[in-house]
Amino acid sequence: MDTRPVTLYRWDEIALEKVTEMISRKVVTGEKEMVAQIYLKRGALVPMHKHESEQMTHVLQGALKFLINGEEITVREGEVLHIPSWVPHQAEALEDTFEIDIFSPIRQDWLDGTDSYFHDVKS
Repeated sequence: MDTRPVTLYRWDEIALEKVTEMISRKVVTGEKEMVAQIYLKRGALVPMHKHESEQMTHVLQGALKFLINGEEITVREGEVLHIPSWVPHQAEALEDTFEIDIFSPIRQDWLDGTDSYFHDVKS
């Protein structure tokens, strides 16, 4: 029998991290995966970047325009975008947007504050 602890998280009890003036997030991590609620104001830009983590982005409200391999992909409410590991991508909020990102493995750069591509954003 596996006796590892099970943990229940409540989004309303997790502190909202202000990443930029336009982007905020809440993060929950396990051993091998991470899930984040992301809030982006219209016009917010996540600059071009890449990471080891495979990413699933599920837009719950609003719309995001991604630029991946020179192609624009708009992800709207109810849609999920899969981004494989190490694929460069950027995103722009076309309207106020609330979305869930799932990453595996964990985005250690988010946890230790070395996600400078995010923090260097002026928007």
